[in-house]
Amino acid sequence: QVQLVESGGGLVQPGGSLRLSCTVPGFSLDAYDIGWFRQAPGKEREGVSCVMSKESSVYYGESVKGRFTASRDDAKNTVYLQMNSLKPEDTAVYYCAAGYVDYPFVESEYDYWGQGTQVTVSS
Repeated sequence: QVQLVESGGGLVQPGGSLRLSCTVPGFSLDAYDIGWFRQAPGKEREGVSCVMSKESSVYYGESVKGRFTASRDDAKNTVYLQMNSLKPEDTAVYYCAAGYVDYPFVESEYDYWGQGTQVTVSS
């Protein structure tokens, strides 16, 4: 079973930055579209970003546009989510997912998921 691995989460003050990474040892991600989702306590999981294969397109949720940047380095088999100007409402568990997607923020479009990494924005 393919298990994506997220890293880079942690505690950061409001206005700070974090960079999340997503990779899969022994499994190539370069043909897949990679989505980032997040789930805050008591809330449904929401789509944050999706970087399509070959970085042909990148999509962002409205709440993160202008603050988050998704990218991929296929040579390193890694996808990144750079998060700037973080707000307390960005606090959530962040997940990456891989699939061949037509709808970037529909969870059922994705075949493989990670376990998530916690991001906490607090002073």
